[in-house]
Amino acid sequence: MDLRYETQPGSVKVRAAHEADLDAVLGIRNHAIEHGTALWTDTPQSREEGAAWLAAHLGRGSAYVADSEGDVVGFGVYGPWKDYSGFRHTVENSVYVAEGNHGRGIGSALLGTLVASAEAAGLHVMIAGIEAGNAASIRLHERHGFTHAGTVREVGTKFGRWLDLTLMRRQLS
Repeated sequence: MDLRYETQPGSVKVRAAHEADLDAVLGIRNHAIEHGTALWTDTPQSREEGAAWLAAHLGRGSAYVADSEGDVVGFGVYGPWKDYSGFRHTVENSVYVAEGNHGRGIGSALLGTLVASAEAAGLHVMIAGIEAGNAASIRLHERHGFTHAGTVREVGTKFGRWLDLTLMRRQLS
């Protein structure tokens, strides 16, 4: 299935990701790992790990990037929420915007594309697992029709503190 979604918030175009986007996507992911609490790991991804991760999403057609004049300034993916077959119609999304590019509508354009792509693929529910203190991400998901499904206290740790996980869900059409 070759899904192509192209949206343009201002000078940014959302398009299907390609293998050639690996270094830019990996740079954004590793910055989030090193400086934030959106990804709950302390270890940056190697190029090989990042290539395998991206290849899985490319194979599903579930990876998109935000391109601003040839530069990747954000990415979004969705993938299986759980590996058991009973969850095969439920996916989890991830949206990341490169440092210095927030507030331009990039995250919203990416999330909108992910939702449209998942709906076109016949999926049933999209989940977002968000660090509970990330009010901007929670608001972004609310604007796209996600509702609060619960918060699980102190299930992760990073930078020497316990983190709470807010789960949000959106029914797909």
